[in-house]
Amino acid sequence: MQQTKSLLFHINAFFRQGTKWATCLALLASGSCLSLHLQAARKGDRPNVIVVITDDQGYGDFGFNGNPILRTPHLDALEAASAKMTQYYVSPVCAPTRACLMTGRYNYRTRCIDTYIGRAMMDPEEKTLAERLFEQGYATGIFGKWHMGDNYPLRAIDQGFEEALVLRGGGIGQPSDPIGAEGKYTDPTLFHNGKAVEMKGYCTDIYFDHALRFMQQSKERNRPFFVYLPTNAPHGPFHDVPQKEYDYYKSINLANDQFPQSKGHRLPQNADLDKRARIFAMIDNIDQNIGKLKQGLESMELLDNTLILFMVDNGPNGRRYVAGHQGMKSHVHEGGIRSPLLLHWPARLKPGTSSDTVTAHIDIAPTILDACGIRSSKGPEMDGRSFLGFLTGRKPLWTDRMVVIQSHRGDTPVRYHHFAARTQRWKLLHASGFGNESFEGEPRFELYDMDLDAYEENNLASTFPHIVQYMKSAYDAWFDDVSSTRPDNYAPPSILIGSPKENPTILTRQDWRHLKGRPWGADSNGEWWVEFLHAGSYEVILHDKNATAPDAVTLTIGEQEWSQSVNESQGTFSFQIAISTPGKKKIKANLSRGTNVMGPHQIEIRK
Repeated sequence: MQQTKSLLFHINAFFRQGTKWATCLALLASGSCLSLHLQAARKGDRPNVIVVITDDQGYGDFGFNGNPILRTPHLDALEAASAKMTQYYVSPVCAPTRACLMTGRYNYRTRCIDTYIGRAMMDPEEKTLAERLFEQGYATGIFGKWHMGDNYPLRAIDQGFEEALVLRGGGIGQPSDPIGAEGKYTDPTLFHNGKAVEMKGYCTDIYFDHALRFMQQSKERNRPFFVYLPTNAPHGPFHDVPQKEYDYYKSINLANDQFPQSKGHRLPQNADLDKRARIFAMIDNIDQNIGKLKQGLESMELLDNTLILFMVDNGPNGRRYVAGHQGMKSHVHEGGIRSPLLLHWPARLKPGTSSDTVTAHIDIAPTILDACGIRSSKGPEMDGRSFLGFLTGRKPLWTDRMVVIQSHRGDTPVRYHHFAARTQRWKLLHASGFGNESFEGEPRFELYDMDLDAYEENNLASTFPHIVQYMKSAYDAWFDDVSSTRPDNYAPPSILIGSPKENPTILTRQDWRHLKGRPWGADSNGEWWVEFLHAGSYEVILHDKNATAPDAVTLTIGEQEWSQSVNESQGTFSFQIAISTPGKKKIKANLSRGTNVMGPHQIEIRK
């Protein structure tokens, strides 16, 4: 009876795997996939895995990294009880970090190269950590921020997660918010397995509560679990934060002169202290949830053999204390790309064990697979390496390498633009600005000896030109490699329309290809690159957020066009259309107001 229940459970799980369900069915038919699940469930030594990654929390936003004001007692206790990698790097912004984390590959291989307007969609042919672990019998759940595509086949539930409770886009408060639930950190509308659900409570609390419930259910089903907990806090907006914690931080002095400073990198004194109090309130709440997570695992008797990894996704969202380093979110100096990395696993890792080996987000997936005893897994080759041996005493074969971190705005990466390259000793960077799509003139390289100059105070580029040239050549080889991963390497993947996996499809400005105006401004317009799976009839509803009614509305899909006049103020415009031929098409809508033409807020398409 128990095996029958397990069989039914896995059949249901396979069908929820989106684009790759056919492969799972084939494995099921042969018996091999079910065998893997049952074998894995019987393996008592396989750990559960939890990855917690916070959004825009900086390297210095912890008591254990010297912050004298922020209250992080539970994270401080976790750090004291954990092993850690002390030179761990992430990307300067969020979506690229997440793509690297989920695939073990440089994000430039995955089509996820930026954070918005169609550049933060990961190719569905990439194989995620969740998919790899699911194949080995793990229950897989995500609770929080996905940020690599909001539509089929790009969603978390299409990419290996059996259960997903997520927000859309890059954060609550962005144009991807559900209409009528904009900017709600408290009582948000989230998406549970693809369906919008009105929730009660503060968003971070909701994620941790549902994650703990998922863990309990997985235990009852005798399955190890992989839980991904990517919070959207302390990312802005900052209007809706935990009140009690906000009141506390408002009552104390948060000025920069209260924080330790490093030589040559003193912080400006004109910080927005109210904003800082709100950010600290969100971090305080995260810390409380870490305590709740650990307590929940203890009550389930799962703590000992659960591997918890804690990290941040990039530097802090503001100029504040970063443990003596310089930089913040979007920067390629240490303060923008350095993250703590805690690994708590009482069954295997001795508290206080550490390694200063240079590691990065690309190393997380192979390290977790190593910890789970998974020696091989079909899929694209990973760029990362397992560093687990540095913490368990079985030192791995590890030749020095160069890790490259690069992110900037634009449709296509630009050679030498806003990057950092790091070996064990040296760091070469060109801080040309994340917000620019390119740079002018020759690159202005900076070179630092990180063994002697951890705070990047002495630029040695002119002193050691041969090191600059060596690292520049290695960077060139890396850039050529990642840029040639697939044909049309940086084109965004298509959103699929007309699948029963997602109906209706909601298109938002998060994933449109920007054409004019400010990307998310009232004056902007763009187009969505989609693929219609079937010809036939569709209902298309344009949602408008402008207070002034348009004079006319035009909808264009491929070579077909529909239009209607507007007689009175209204927020939605409905079209009954017929798509004559399936295939790849571009969708664009024009809302004309006199001489101004702008795009819709969102588009809803029903088959």
